Amino acid sequence: MVESILFLLVLGAVCGLLLSFASKIFYVYEDPRIAKVVNLLAGANCGGCGFSGCSAAAEAIVNGKAPANTCILIGAENISGIAGIMGTSAGVAEPMKSNNTCHGGNRATDRFIYNGLNSCRAVASLYGGKRDCTVGCLGYGDCVRACGFDAIHMGSNGYPEVNREKCVGCGACETACPKSILEVRTVSQRLLHLNSYDDALAPCAQTCPAEIDIPRYIGHIRKGQYEAAVNTIRERNPLLLACGRVCPHPCESFCRRGIEDEPVSINQLKRFVADYEMNSGKRIPMGCAPDTGKRVAVIGGGPAGLSCAYFLRRVGHHPEIFEAMPKLGGMLRYGIPEYRLPKKVLDWEIQGILNLGIEDHTNVRLGVDFDFGSLIAAGFDAVFFSVGAWNDYNLGIPGEELKGCFTGIDFLAKIGNQENVRIGQRVAVIGGGNTAIDCCRTLLRKGAEKVYLVYRRTRKEMPANEVEIAASEHEGIEFVFLAAPNRVIGNEAGEVTGLEYLKMELGEPDASGRRRPVPVSGSETILDVDMIITAIGQSPLLAFCGKGDRLDELKITRWKTIEVEPATCQTNVPYIFAAGDAATGPALVVDAIGGGRKAARSIDQFLRGKPVVPQPKALLNKHIPGTIFESVEGVVPKKRTEMPELPVSQRIHSLVEVDLVISEPDALNEAGRCLNCCRLCYNADA
Repeated sequence: MVESILFLLVLGAVCGLLLSFASKIFYVYEDPRIAKVVNLLAGANCGGCGFSGCSAAAEAIVNGKAPANTCILIGAENISGIAGIMGTSAGVAEPMKSNNTCHGGNRATDRFIYNGLNSCRAVASLYGGKRDCTVGCLGYGDCVRACGFDAIHMGSNGYPEVNREKCVGCGACETACPKSILEVRTVSQRLLHLNSYDDALAPCAQTCPAEIDIPRYIGHIRKGQYEAAVNTIRERNPLLLACGRVCPHPCESFCRRGIEDEPVSINQLKRFVADYEMNSGKRIPMGCAPDTGKRVAVIGGGPAGLSCAYFLRRVGHHPEIFEAMPKLGGMLRYGIPEYRLPKKVLDWEIQGILNLGIEDHTNVRLGVDFDFGSLIAAGFDAVFFSVGAWNDYNLGIPGEELKGCFTGIDFLAKIGNQENVRIGQRVAVIGGGNTAIDCCRTLLRKGAEKVYLVYRRTRKEMPANEVEIAASEHEGIEFVFLAAPNRVIGNEAGEVTGLEYLKMELGEPDASGRRRPVPVSGSETILDVDMIITAIGQSPLLAFCGKGDRLDELKITRWKTIEVEPATCQTNVPYIFAAGDAATGPALVVDAIGGGRKAARSIDQFLRGKPVVPQPKALLNKHIPGTIFESVEGVVPKKRTEMPELPVSQRIHSLVEVDLVISEPDALNEAGRCLNCCRLCYNADA
């Protein structure tokens, strides 16, 4: 008995020693924080976080492979608790939401029939699926079955529809979709996404420099969902009131309906919903991502600067705008006359952008009132240049220094700034672009008795918008074509008394594709005028360079623009970016807006410590091969809604707005003309 007890004691001691050594050799440490984090998770093991269960999610959080807000089911208190365990701050995460990018569904043409298969992934593995469209929805509903929250259903049109209220952003639908039609993204990710060759885009949306989802917002209008239409536009363009008035709508040139009929009046519909918000008495709320604490100096408060600041603020950064003029707006305010874009409308739109929490400083000029070094010393993490093309070109002919000679932008800026400008009785405006037309029409409204537009080519070659040319003709502007100014004639008092020009004839086409004007020998002709405005082009005003600071390193092109990487808007100085006229030279307002957003994407990458790289497969205003048609079957002609405008007799003697907004019935009718195109499919008229 005693021997047995002793044996058991010795055996126990030996086993204890062995286990002790084994625990040292095979010891597996588990961070105690994992258990604490597990206790704060939902315990549902739903997989919505992307991990196999709550324990796996907790381990990923503790190991720094997932953020404190990984769990999609817990509240802010538990998230804050997890962050506290990790010794960090949780912040406020942007919610992830699923978004369907395809509107094709049953409209897409079938090329195969699959018997016995009812899975998107299965048919996608066999010749890419049944439909012609390579990126379109296959329609079998893998995403619907994958969603554990009843947030997706297959709509009657054969593509999935997402209930954003129920969507928790788990990503199961995106994982299940072999065509990447469903994307789970934050608002910030959607705001900064550039159109891609892989996107389901109509030709109009591919063409829009601001990359607006045009069929989507027109679809909202068709359903009477005007606020939703405004929000869709504002995902890409914060200046919809201004664009609805001044954009020459290049998108309409690629409207499929226009192939067989008149194109949809896209810009009038944009203006309709923009004015709807402004006149509703309230602003549609816009959210911003959590603060990052990063500061960006935006030099120039024109369309590119306002656009860049808007998108930077909405994704959580803190931009501050520095503007040389008394008010923000740039060329929108000082280059576009009141009768096209009323200042009160522009003020309302700009204030909505500033209301997001953007600081602005006006009447301050870089290189005069502050220098570049002071910006960096003040703690700005990046700088964006959008200084605009304020430097007017001169003709380089004798007499341009005489009293009564102006340049186009200088003249319009003085009028826009309500300065006193002596208006002549008989005025010659030299040029064929929009600035020249704006000067002509403004002069009439300011009391000029006779206004000539002098252009060295013909009407066909004028780069101005056709609608503006036609309006100026209706108002009595006299066009003097094939005329090249030779000298300005003046009197003894140094005042303009005439313009001598040479008659021209068109020769061979030049690099722009337009026939080159050639002077006719001995054709000198004098135009009797007492005021001359030269509007033949502009370039950016880069006088702030060469001040002995880091700006001396900036590369400048031979066109006197800031050299940038076109796909990212980044300069050779890594923390300096540029877009708009400062980088491209004079261009459309909508081009500047698109450039501001593209720059904001790159600045966001820079501020978050990521490489500043172009978005893969970015479309950059090119067209997706195969989506531009030569004919469209089934279109029944329907009259396009005409732009309502004030009669000439009522508008010619004041700066009151000429183009008016269309009525609601007309807007609904025009929205009904849209074929709701995607890449290949569209709704043919019955």
